[in-house]
Amino acid sequence: MDPGDRRQPPALGHRHRSRARRGTRPRGRHGGGRGRVSGGFDAGAPVRVRDAWPERFGTVHQRTPHYLRGREGRVLRRLGAFPNPEGLAFGAPAPVVPLYHVAFAASALWPDAAGDGDLLVEIYEHWLESTP
Repeated sequence: MDPGDRRQPPALGHRHRSRARRGTRPRGRHGGGRGRVSGGFDAGAPVRVRDAWPERFGTVHQRTPHYLRGREGRVLRRLGAFPNPEGLAFGAPAPVVPLYHVAFAASALWPDAAGDGDLLVEIYEHWLESTP
């Protein structure tokens, strides 16, 4: 991620200088959790990454790793709502969608993984589905 590109979500703990001074959160198109887009998953919610393969239908840009498709994790927190990079990559108008931190047990992804750590990934809402 390019830190100078305002279309991307800010790093954890980073706040734009003017917002940090005023103590306000970003709103509107690049919203930071507020505005017209509402997230569908709460912290702690179990989710599954959709097992979709849009590249079968033509050229695409994706931020969701292939090895996570069909895998289950849990939402740690909602990061805000941002323009979908899958459209921005081609210069197309992009809908604003919620972005989440989702944790996956490393041992569930890689059976030979040492320890009991988690993999933390940023995933847009349209790639997630609820699990029972």
